[in-house]
Amino acid sequence: VGRMKPVIVVHGGAGRIFREREEGCRAGVVRAALRGYGVLRQGGSAVDAVEEAVRSMEDDPHFNAGCGSVLNEKGEVEMDAIIMDGKNLDSGAVSAVKCIANPIKLARLVMEKTKHMLLTDHGAHLFAQAMGIPEIPGEKLVTERSRERWKKNLEPDSNPEEFQKDLGTVGAVAIDSEGNVACATSTGGLSNKLIGRVGDTACIGSGGYADNHSGATSTTGHGESIMKVVLARLILYHMEQGMSPEAAADTALDYMKTRVGGLGGVIVVNKAGEWAARFSTKQMSWATVKDDNLHYGIYAGEQHIKSVDEALASEGEGF
Repeated sequence: VGRMKPVIVVHGGAGRIFREREEGCRAGVVRAALRGYGVLRQGGSAVDAVEEAVRSMEDDPHFNAGCGSVLNEKGEVEMDAIIMDGKNLDSGAVSAVKCIANPIKLARLVMEKTKHMLLTDHGAHLFAQAMGIPEIPGEKLVTERSRERWKKNLEPDSNPEEFQKDLGTVGAVAIDSEGNVACATSTGGLSNKLIGRVGDTACIGSGGYADNHSGATSTTGHGESIMKVVLARLILYHMEQGMSPEAAADTALDYMKTRVGGLGGVIVVNKAGEWAARFSTKQMSWATVKDDNLHYGIYAGEQHIKSVDEALASEGEGF
């Protein structure tokens, strides 16, 4: 079997990234990409790599997933996550989960330990207990910034829609040396959302999709718009019609914008290991590693390139 060169691409959410948060977002996606690549470089699977990359961002308060998630109307964190294996189209997802640090871990357990694909709220909570996932106090996931934003959004003249623009989901896609692809996506959702709101992230084909026959993608942006066009599956469809990852991503994002007025971003890898990170919002933090080179950026047209060894040395976090 001709061995593939592994590739990982991650995103930290599309939208508006405020100046004071730029460095943290860049460092966070770079760290996640390097961690995921570390898994692939040691011969790990694409599924392992995307889970590891997303877990790294869930633990980083800069992102709207895990710790740092936005708050719902009642001031609580409710999180959604999905993971998918392109080899056999197995997928696991959780929605509206509270009081756990890493929803992506729970999504993977749903995929591997149950006959189901999506568990929600109380049922997801019971399953987490059965799997021995430690429960943490909800406050542990709440950052000062999320609480401030929640309060602002409660003011009578506030426009929560305005605030949605700088919040995104986190995600990863990868292809491993066996040629298997996978995707993973995790989010705290929309700020001040109704209790029990489930966005695109937990929905297969919207928040992510992976199929060895075409590739893998993870999405970010306005969840309801993404669900209307089933964005992740739409991108893979365009690749199946012969488009490059970049053309497929742009075509699908453009359709979502013209058809339903929705903005977002996507990361894509195809079965040949070609990748893309594209967005219709002002910004999207992203990073990718291929051929031992790290690429990353936030603004349209921005792309920094470093060797992985140089990046690891400057991270100094002992990957």
